[in-house]
Amino acid sequence: MVIDHRHDHGFRVPRPDLSVQTGAPNACNDCHRDRSANWAAQQFETWLGPGRRGYQTYAGAFHAAWREASDAQALLAAIAASDDVAGIVRASALAELPAPILDLTRRGLSDSDPLVRLGALDGLEGAPTDQLWSLAASQLTDPVRGVRIRAAELLAAVPAARQPAADRDKFTQAAAEFVEAQKLNADRPEARTALGNFLARQAGADRAEAEYRAALKLDPSFAAAAINLSDLYRQLGRDSDGERVLREALSVSAQEASLHHALGLTLVRQKRNEAAIEELQQAAALDPGQPRYAYVYAIGLHSAGRHDDALAVLKEGLRGHPDNLELLSAALNFSREKGDAVAALEYAEHLGRLLPGDTRMADVIRELKR
Repeated sequence: MVIDHRHDHGFRVPRPDLSVQTGAPNACNDCHRDRSANWAAQQFETWLGPGRRGYQTYAGAFHAAWREASDAQALLAAIAASDDVAGIVRASALAELPAPILDLTRRGLSDSDPLVRLGALDGLEGAPTDQLWSLAASQLTDPVRGVRIRAAELLAAVPAARQPAADRDKFTQAAAEFVEAQKLNADRPEARTALGNFLARQAGADRAEAEYRAALKLDPSFAAAAINLSDLYRQLGRDSDGERVLREALSVSAQEASLHHALGLTLVRQKRNEAAIEELQQAAALDPGQPRYAYVYAIGLHSAGRHDDALAVLKEGLRGHPDNLELLSAALNFSREKGDAVAALEYAEHLGRLLPGDTRMADVIRELKR
């Protein structure tokens, strides 16, 4: 056995105490499957004493982010700003931030570690296009090719007319590198889909469609290609074609929740609400770890007049995601509509704790207490 020095591999000291806190697996219980994580953690305490401290201290922050806990932003920001953790961890923290913190993002983009610069760019995914160029354009000439092409991929969302003239050649060169990199991996559906997304952002619908089709030819079950092709058809007013693509993908990957969710939304747009609810229900059942699916399913049920069923779905979703803002807001609104002031106040106070500066929520709480 040897130590692999690549960035994506490493041997860690088992941390069953973190398994107790977060549910993460550990090497001890991989062998001792008949024992609990609590047992393994107690064994470590017996051997090493109660004062032992693990080297890695960031698991809680990422666990908070994946649970959408209210303190996730602050915990991740502390990691991203720390000089005492590895670059790959700071990069992951920047990418996982629920919302970019501009000072941290700028610091990350100028970090000496290219992994951190990549993480900072990943954290800008979905940011308003009017902010993107000023933040990320300098990375178009980054000394590391992987950073340059990630910047080009991100900045493709900025219309050409809004690109500063002084930067257009830089973008063109980095974009060409991005395209070249995807073509080098053209035997992989991931690369064809990434190229399709890039071309779609560049308003090249015909070429994007061809890339998505090529990805599905390589792997008919590749959900990302089917969903993005369906969304491209939505933008072109071709929802029936989008439905056909999603059903073809589901015929070979029936347990893929994201396909059911996308199909449900397509059917909603076609006003085929009963069929849509069935697909949204499938998505929520297949992937309870994705709160967005439960939220959309509940909205569909509520729109169909099934108000009690909608609230039941929200309550179930909140058991796994107690701090999810969408689920809490919907549960608050539906409870108020139902006349259940006690439940509505409970949801409102929870939201108030998560959004302490929100004056609208403070007004709602005061109203419900009357």
